[in-house]
Amino acid sequence: MTDLTEFISHLPKCELHVHIEGTLEPELKFALAARNNVTLPYADADEMRAGYAFHDLPSFLACYYEGMSVLLTEADFYDLAWAYLNKAQEQNIRYAEIFFDPQAHTSRGITFGTVIRGLRRALMDARRLLDVRAQLVMCFMRDFSAEYAMATLMESLPYQEWIIGVGLDSDERGNPPAKFAAVFARARAEGYQLTMHCDVDQENSVDNIRQCLDVIGVDRIDHGVNCLESEDLQNEIKARGLGLTVCPISNSYVRGSDGLAVVRKMLDGGLRVTISSDDPAYMNGYVTENLLAVQATTPLTPAELVQLQRNAFEIAWLPDAVKDTYLTELDGYLTTDVEC
Repeated sequence: MTDLTEFISHLPKCELHVHIEGTLEPELKFALAARNNVTLPYADADEMRAGYAFHDLPSFLACYYEGMSVLLTEADFYDLAWAYLNKAQEQNIRYAEIFFDPQAHTSRGITFGTVIRGLRRALMDARRLLDVRAQLVMCFMRDFSAEYAMATLMESLPYQEWIIGVGLDSDERGNPPAKFAAVFARARAEGYQLTMHCDVDQENSVDNIRQCLDVIGVDRIDHGVNCLESEDLQNEIKARGLGLTVCPISNSYVRGSDGLAVVRKMLDGGLRVTISSDDPAYMNGYVTENLLAVQATTPLTPAELVQLQRNAFEIAWLPDAVKDTYLTELDGYLTTDVEC
C-alpha cells in the first residue's frame, strides 16, 4: 500500500451507527417508487439530491421521513438492506449493527413483520454471499409517546432472536431519555442491549447524556460528543467502558469542521470513540468517506485509525470469540507496510 487513503480503504471496519432508512439512495428510491406506483416530487435522482437542504436535526428529519413513502413491501425492505450490505462489502465493513425504525412504518400502515422479515432476509443473504455479518437494532422514535414505544417493544418480542438491541432516535426537543425509562427497563428485562442517541448540540445535550448513564443504564451512546463539555461525564463514561458511536460528516452539518475534529479530541481524551456513517445516502458519505474526512481535517496515524476500528469491534454486541477473530484480522492489517 502506498498511502493512508488506500490504508483506510482496505482497513477492516465495524459500523455501529447506521440507519437503514438513511441508506436509501435516490436511485433506489426512484426504482421502488416505480414498482409501487408512488409519485415523487422530483424529476430525477440529481434533483432529489439537490433538494436535500438541511442545517439541523429537525430539517434533516423532514427530508428523511418523506423518503420512506416508497417502502411498502417486504421486498422493498430487502432491497434497501441488500443495497447497504453490498456497499458495506465494498468498503470492507466486516460487521455492522444496523438501526431500523419500525414506528416510521407501522405509523403509516406497514406491519412490523413486513419490515423485519425483509431486513432479516437481506442480512442472512449477506452473511452467506458477501461474508458480511450484521445484526439489527430496533430504535424507538422519541417524538412519539412512551406508550407507543412500549407497544412496539411488545410487538418485537416474537422476532426477538432477530434483534440484538434497542435504541432511541429522532427529535430530542422535549423528549429526554427519562421519558422512556420504563420502556428501556422492560427491554433490558427482555434481554435486549441498550443504546440511545444523544445528538450533537441538542436541547439539554449534556443532561441527556447523564440521563443515559444514570436513569437508563445504557450499554453505549450514539453520538454523545457533548460529553466533552463535562470532565465528570467523560470520566464516568470511561469508568464504565462505554463506547460512543460518532458520525463525523453528520456532525459537520451542525458544527462545520469541528464536527470532524471532535474525533481527535475524543481520542486524545481516552474516550472509546468509533466512526460510523449515520444516514449516508443523505450525508454523502459511508464509513470510508467519514474516515477520510476526519483524516483530512485532523490527520491520524495508521495505529490511531486501527484503534478506531478496535474500539468498534470491542464494544460490538458479539460473542467474545467472534470479536477476537475480527480483532486478530485488524491487528494483522496494521503490520502492512504503509508509506505515509
